[in-house]
Amino acid sequence: MDTNDGRQRATLQRIAHRVMLERGLEPDFSPAAIAEVARLAAAPAPGDGARDLRGLPWCSIDNDDSMDLDQLSVASRLDGGTIRVLVAVADVAALVAKGSAVDAHARTNTTSVYTAAEIFPMLPERLSTDLTSLADRQDRLAVVVELTVGADGSLAGSDVYRAAVTNHAKLAYDATAAWLEGTGPVPPALAAVAGLDASLRLQDEVARLLRASRHEHGALDLETIEARPVFAAGEITDLKPQERNRAKDLIEDLMVAANGVTARFLEAKGFPSLRRVVRTPKRWERIVEVAAQAGEALPAQPDARALGAFLARRRAADPLRFPDLSLTVVKLLGAGEYVLERPDRETPGHFGLAVRDYTHATAPNRRFPDLLTQRLVKAALAGSPPPYSHEELGELASHCTAQEDAANKVERQVAKSAAAMLLAGRIGQRFDGIVTGASSKGTWVRVFHPPVEGRLMRGFEGADVGERIRVRLVHTDVDRGFIDFER
Repeated sequence: MDTNDGRQRATLQRIAHRVMLERGLEPDFSPAAIAEVARLAAAPAPGDGARDLRGLPWCSIDNDDSMDLDQLSVASRLDGGTIRVLVAVADVAALVAKGSAVDAHARTNTTSVYTAAEIFPMLPERLSTDLTSLADRQDRLAVVVELTVGADGSLAGSDVYRAAVTNHAKLAYDATAAWLEGTGPVPPALAAVAGLDASLRLQDEVARLLRASRHEHGALDLETIEARPVFAAGEITDLKPQERNRAKDLIEDLMVAANGVTARFLEAKGFPSLRRVVRTPKRWERIVEVAAQAGEALPAQPDARALGAFLARRRAADPLRFPDLSLTVVKLLGAGEYVLERPDRETPGHFGLAVRDYTHATAPNRRFPDLLTQRLVKAALAGSPPPYSHEELGELASHCTAQEDAANKVERQVAKSAAAMLLAGRIGQRFDGIVTGASSKGTWVRVFHPPVEGRLMRGFEGADVGERIRVRLVHTDVDRGFIDFER
């Protein structure tokens, strides 16, 4: 395949469409779904029972080019030193009815798929980037999660209710992080809204308190490398690592807290729910071995608090290699999954977050479990019965887990095709890397520069996850996303 014709992005788009279909995902919306959206005139107006909170200094923080905005947030200090944070989640359920053609597509894919060349949104763009998006300076319906946080990071109170909100400032992660850290100017959109600077400082304070509290209970602070391709005139020129920053941490910490409040709200109402869990790691013994190689000792039985403390020490001692250690731990912990939580039964918690009550509720434009959770929440608020049976929720939990895995494989395969394009002219070159997977299905290595993963075809005997090795590039296949190394 000729990949040097200036049309590499188009090649990756064709690959992405093919792989979506191979993995049981639908890359295109049905005519019925398109017709449903075409009949929509406007976003719904606030209805009875929705509080009017449009005057608060709400803002969104997301990627620079994101238009499918799921959350807004705002904070204020209360008497006694506590801080109240409100997280507004786009009311997608108001326009996407259960059983509709749009819902059928969302239920099939269960997630937006973000490939190196093209995004396959879970909902048609007129919904996700407009009518159901908490778009810049637009009045929208939302489900609000309210948290009152004490000075020690503990949750002093919470509530869930419907409200009308307005996004007064569409902010971006990098510029907001630079302002919070004192390394960049105040973003113009932030400066234009009275009281927003104070609100964001409080949100940042609360996020740090919440994170510190979770870490005390054993939450893991991991940092892996994710790279996005850089295109110029349709050709890939580089892979750029995505940097973690303070604004991303702020949103992550607030969303973890909001998801926990939502899970407990449904439980208190006697409703079933979909919980997001990461079970006790099955390869704990290998994590113990990795720690021993770094001169540290972990207990023989899985212990999140001990693992979290070990990771904190390694981050301080060797920050340059910490992403490699994080990747190793992530692989050994295993993937998350969705499970049915019934009022009369207790499910496992989330090992990596050190929380028991955890659902996905804050991204209904992008994830079907969040839309499903929103329907449950709105039914509970209205005093209606749950819109899903236990049997249906159990089936959906398994389906959402499987489709999330399929979507991740699509994203990885297209990313590998992009990486294969970048490396096609470098056959025979040597690279330093780390073993990221070792099983009967094969041994995998991620090289450091550029940050790409490939299969170890020769010399894999005895290699295990976390081991650093030197490899030589022997083959690439752009169409299949293959990158092959030998030791």
